Amino acid sequence: MRNYKGKTVEQFLEMLIAERGASSNTCTSYLNDISNFDKFLSGAETTLEDATTDDVRRYLRHRSEVGANNPTISRNLSVLRQFFKFLQSENVRLDNPALNVDGPKVSRTLPKVISEDNVEALLKAAHKLQTAEGIRLTCLLEIAYASGLRVTELVSLPTDALNLTSETLLISGKGGKERLVPLTSSAMNAIAAYERVRIDFLKGNNTSKFLFPSRSKQGYLTRRRLGQLLKELAIQAGLDPTIISPHILRHAFASHLLNRGADLRSLQKMLGHSDISTTQIYTHVQKERLHAVISSYHPMAKKDF
Repeated sequence: MRNYKGKTVEQFLEMLIAERGASSNTCTSYLNDISNFDKFLSGAETTLEDATTDDVRRYLRHRSEVGANNPTISRNLSVLRQFFKFLQSENVRLDNPALNVDGPKVSRTLPKVISEDNVEALLKAAHKLQTAEGIRLTCLLEIAYASGLRVTELVSLPTDALNLTSETLLISGKGGKERLVPLTSSAMNAIAAYERVRIDFLKGNNTSKFLFPSRSKQGYLTRRRLGQLLKELAIQAGLDPTIISPHILRHAFASHLLNRGADLRSLQKMLGHSDISTTQIYTHVQKERLHAVISSYHPMAKKDF
């Protein structure tokens, strides 16, 4: 990556981490997007320093020509807008060449959701596991379904986030914003059971600031490993492992609460959404489900007059 008037992409990434709480995965994705644009510009014998609005438009056309889909191109454009906005704020550039570039139209996909019966089957299968790993997985599953935490928030939970007295979690989410999430009695019982075997996952010094410590580089259970464990559990529960993932538990939490009458504003707070329109996507899931019920069971649904 070429330096840009002394303001490197690394500084932009540092800002994302410090001010927005960006994860390592997000930073890697942003770095790849900016590096690809930089490489494209070098082939055209220009630089990030001299990039114009036309350069950005040509790059997006190029991305389409090499087979990138609309959501990917839209993300590429969003990253460039943020990068150049950062350079503006640092007085490196006077303009943002990506600001007024139109991106491709992207239809918002509805989140995949599993049924309450599916979740119950997962929980029953987990509770049958009496090994330390099984008890840990049960705890992770109970917390995930009780709280709707993002996957990274879940696996990297610090021990001091848990308040046993109030039965809540204090979560530091995206952008460092804190939110208080209540836990169910079932989740609290699972945590109590896990606390008795947690020492099995600690390193030699028997201490860790993380609730779910591991020997990974980060010091806590990785998202990838959690995903593997959930797919193995899905098979044991008689479910299709391809539809089970850590993130789908967050979708299940939101959709099932709405189905049972939870209000949208409270759900927004628990999920940590800064914009309620993000939360409203789950109301569309409800509508899709209701339409499916009507189509399948209403006596007049298939009548043709």
